[in-house]
Formats: sequence, C-alpha cells, structure tokens
Amino acid sequence: MPKHHIETIHHELREQIDQEIKGLTFTKNFRSATAEEWFIFLPSYEEPVSKGATGKVIIHYNLYGNKDVFINTTIVFDDPKLYQSDLHPLVYAICDEIVNRLVGYADTLLSVHAGDNTYQAEYKD
Repeated sequence: MPKHHIETIHHELREQIDQEIKGLTFTKNFRSATAEEWFIFLPSYEEPVSKGATGKVIIHYNLYGNKDVFINTTIVFDDPKLYQSDLHPLVYAICDEIVNRLVGYADTLLSVHAGDNTYQAEYKD
C-alpha cells in the first residue's frame, strides 16, 4: 500500500526554514569548565538595536556525575520578529538544528525563549 505524505507547513515557510538553517552560523562568546555561550546568526533576523546576533545559546554541562546527566541548554532570541506565533515551526526547526549542531546526541533539557514561541523540550537518547 503506498504511503501518502501530507505537508503541514506551507511551502513558503518550508523554504524560509531551509534558507535560515542553511545560513545559520555561530560564534563562541564564552567558555568555562561547565558552560559555553554562543551567539546565533541568521540571514533574515538580527537584534534590532545593535543589528548584531539574532540571539544566544547557553549550554551548561553537569560535570559532577555521569548517571542520568542532562545538558541544560537555553536559547534566547533577541529579534522580536521571531516572537510571532505563526513562526513557531521556524523557531522550532532552528532550535532543533542548534541542538543537533552544538550539543549533538547527548541527553538535553532545552529551554527556548522567543515570545509566543517559548517552549521547553527534552532530548533523550
């Protein structure tokens, strides 16, 4: 029996997601023994006052044990255009890509701060 694929994201938004992920870049701002801070840059979004990074990622490593350890990751977007609820699929896709690139496949507790698109997630192997 053939499987049918139903696209739930409009074609234009899918193209925008692909464009933003393709142009997604980072710079490391800070690193300590237990944490990293990265600036996020996207082609179509920026911090409105300084015209700089779209946001930042804070990754906190728990190095005091190795059983049931989660990496705590916080993503904060500074461009208010990403706070619009109709852009939730875009924000979600970008955050998923950020976690995959910066944290990898480690068990991760994610907290995203993006206005109406704020959410929490758990990545578990």
